[in-house]
Amino acid sequence: MNGFCTDFSDAYLSKISINENAVKTEIKDLVRKSVEETLNELLDNEAEELTGAGKYERSESRKGYRSGHYTRNLTTTSGNVKLSVPKLKGVPFETAIIERYRRRESSVEEALIEMYLAGVSVRRVEDISEALWGSRVSASTISDLNQKAYVHIEEWRQRSLHGKYPYVYIDGIYLKRNWGGEFENVSILVAIGVDEEGYREVIGAAEGMKEDKESWRSFLIWLKSRGLDGVKLVVGDKNLGMCESVHEVFPEARYQRCTVHFYRNIMSSVPRNRIREVTMMLKAIHAQESKEAARKKAKEVVEKLREMKLNAAAKKLEDGIEETLTYMDFPSQHWLKIRTNNVIERLNREIRRRTRVVGAFPDGNSALMLVCARLRYVAGKDWGCKRYLCMKYLDEAAE
Repeated sequence: MNGFCTDFSDAYLSKISINENAVKTEIKDLVRKSVEETLNELLDNEAEELTGAGKYERSESRKGYRSGHYTRNLTTTSGNVKLSVPKLKGVPFETAIIERYRRRESSVEEALIEMYLAGVSVRRVEDISEALWGSRVSASTISDLNQKAYVHIEEWRQRSLHGKYPYVYIDGIYLKRNWGGEFENVSILVAIGVDEEGYREVIGAAEGMKEDKESWRSFLIWLKSRGLDGVKLVVGDKNLGMCESVHEVFPEARYQRCTVHFYRNIMSSVPRNRIREVTMMLKAIHAQESKEAARKKAKEVVEKLREMKLNAAAKKLEDGIEETLTYMDFPSQHWLKIRTNNVIERLNREIRRRTRVVGAFPDGNSALMLVCARLRYVAGKDWGCKRYLCMKYLDEAAE
């Protein structure tokens, strides 16, 4: 008997659930029709006010005449509605009703763009738009919206730079592009500056094709033409031509080779079972309290590496150590953050996370725009609003 009651109860609840869904559908349809009727009535009232007369009304004060209407689809939060927009002769029909919905549509467009640029996949954006907006936004529509966003992104990329940027970090990131059915690398060069107040700012991003001297030179000249000034230290990896380009474009600036990249370069000549030991030895160099002490420690490590039969690693350390000690000529309070390129490496990881969803880009400009969009998005959050360095120490050192 209890089993029969349970089966009956389940069937009854299932029927109620089905009826509830049907009721919800009916209510949504009623709301949509109500919205449609209300909007059309408002449009007719607006037309009547503009013409100075109702439909078929004879009046000497009439300012214009109706000439039928045209149908326009409008997506609202209640679903798709059909508007019968009046056509008028003798007076332009500018409706406030449509403008209000245009503003709402614009806000939805901005939300879709932000979702896409924040790292949400196109398929997910389609699903979210259907759930929240009442209709599915196609991938082609999202692409069109992004083209609109690219205009604003390009304005941001080409903006003028004001003030001085004592510290500048530069690096490149490789992405894939599809060229004539073949995949090849495209390089995006990125620069981050720390201003006189100690705040970080993405000051430049450009397509570099290859990270060669000409690419870096053009990139730095472009930054300078936009107003980059007051550069005292440039932090970067030892890419081809980067160091030479820095001294050529900003002769007053010093160059700091990223210590993390330097360690990686040395480790490529170290057996795996010795990596931990050698890493500790290298870190001891940059843990010294002065440049003189660091140089002395570096000589000791070079001799130790030769005793360990790691001659290639010893040679790399001996040849490159001086480039990694430039930061010691600046305030010690800044050493930890100006001896590596970590600030830009973290952004590069964020870029890779987003571009991994895309895969291969159709061209270099598409890659550049998405990278810039991501940089702009991240920089507009807490990243760019938190003081990165206390610059009073640099001012005191200059006095």
